[in-house]
Amino acid sequence: MGSLKDKWSVDPRVSIVSSVGDKHEYSLQIQRVDVSDDGQYTCSIQSERNPRPKLLNLIVKVPPKIYDISSNITVNEGSNVSLICTASGKPEPSISWRHITPLGDGEYLNITGITRDQAGDYECSALNDIASPDTKTVKVTVNFAPSIHETKSHGVGLGRTALLRCEAAAVPWPTFEWYKGEKRIIKGQGIEIKNLNTRSVLTMTNMTEDRYGNYTCVASNKLGTANASVPLIRKCSPAAAGSTWRFWVWLRRMWPHILLQDFLLEG
Repeated sequence: MGSLKDKWSVDPRVSIVSSVGDKHEYSLQIQRVDVSDDGQYTCSIQSERNPRPKLLNLIVKVPPKIYDISSNITVNEGSNVSLICTASGKPEPSISWRHITPLGDGEYLNITGITRDQAGDYECSALNDIASPDTKTVKVTVNFAPSIHETKSHGVGLGRTALLRCEAAAVPWPTFEWYKGEKRIIKGQGIEIKNLNTRSVLTMTNMTEDRYGNYTCVASNKLGTANASVPLIRKCSPAAAGSTWRFWVWLRRMWPHILLQDFLLEG
């Protein structure tokens, strides 16, 4: 059997079989074909006359398999990120990455100055023409300093309950503090502060005159701090507002020259 003799004699997967009814036709059978079986084979007829060897190429194709990929990582916003994904297969698989939309080809994915919008799962795909692509993912977490994007408050009357809300974007999640002037607001005496992930709500029951004014919401994490002003104004009852307006009308009748801003300043 020529150059195949040694392989055939020691590998139980390899055998030579003859066709049924035709002792002049022989086949080489290899069970559980492996990539190491790839290569050139020689078929040679052993005879005293001119031997006629034949060369045959066996190409073993292997589905893609990712064998190394970057671990999940956490970086600060603005950092450079490099992800690696290597795979085997025959033909050699092409490798691509995607994050919602395709990002590029190749084993390495480099992101310069990564932003918070680029956080998430990155999928590596290894593809050749043998089987479905092999895919694996890397989770990229991007840390960034807080930014307050929404504040809300509603004017309330004396004795009522006031709610002030502050929302901030940040990774890791921020811690919140509330201030009125230079004084930090703490729980107790009708004051409640509830923080949930990226939101803080300040609740004050039984409103008194000294609690109206400007409040400051402060959001912090290890990368920075942000603050925003949240005004809380006193809301007059409909009856009180009507009485004030009627008094203003009476003043205008008595002293036509008086201006509204003078009246408001006096008030």
